[in-house]
Parts: sequence; C-alpha cells; structure tokens
Amino acid sequence: QVQILESGGGLVQPGGSLRLSCVASGPGFSSFAMGWFRQAPGKERELVAAITWSAGATYYSDSVKGRFTISKKTAPNIADLQMNNLRPEDPDIYCCVADSTSIENMKSPRYANSRWGQGTQVTVSS
Repeated sequence: QVQILESGGGLVQPGGSLRLSCVASGPGFSSFAMGWFRQAPGKERELVAAITWSAGATYYSDSVKGRFTISKKTAPNIADLQMNNLRPEDPDIYCCVADSTSIENMKSPRYANSRWGQGTQVTVSS
C-alpha cells in the first residue's frame, strides 16, 4: 500500500509561483511513476506532469508545458511540482498519485478518474 502526503498549496496572484511536494512510501518504488493530477469543478481530471522513478523520464500536458517542472528526490521519495506563471484558469485541486504503472497509462482518462486522493488546493486570484 502506497502512502501519499501532499503539501504546498495556497493562494497566489496571477503570474506567481508555487511548489507542491508529494512524499510517497511503499514497496517496490523503483518501478513506480509519480504523477500530479488536477481537476477544476465541472472539468475532467487531467494529468499535468509525471515522472518515472527509475529513469526520471517526464511528461507534461500541453496546458502546463514550459511553466511547470516535476522533479524527484529519493530517501524519502518526493516528487515536487514547481509551478511558475500561474494563471487564473489553472484549476485548483491538485492530487499526487504514485503507482506501479506507466506514464502512458496515467494519461488515460480512465486512469485519471480511478485515482484520487485528498489533494492540495491551489488558488490563483488577484
């Protein structure tokens, strides 16, 4: 069973930055991928960034490419999401998932809708 602890949400003005952190623990982590999903009211959940634990391969959705950066640290296992140039339309609930799966699988709507945790709230407002 993977344990997840997310932190780092908050209120930021448009154009500002926030850093989200996800601490994950569980067996067999070398085969895992970690991803940050987000969801706004009335919209589909979206995988915005992901990273594989062994190779460090990354993925970004088109909506955040060039603004967000995902990185990892080990012992403990942490996936950080640095979010720059935040926009009012960036949705406000972000959730971290760690799973023994591929990034391609994490990108599927079916996967996104099957996995959700407590999340951390990001609000972009002036």
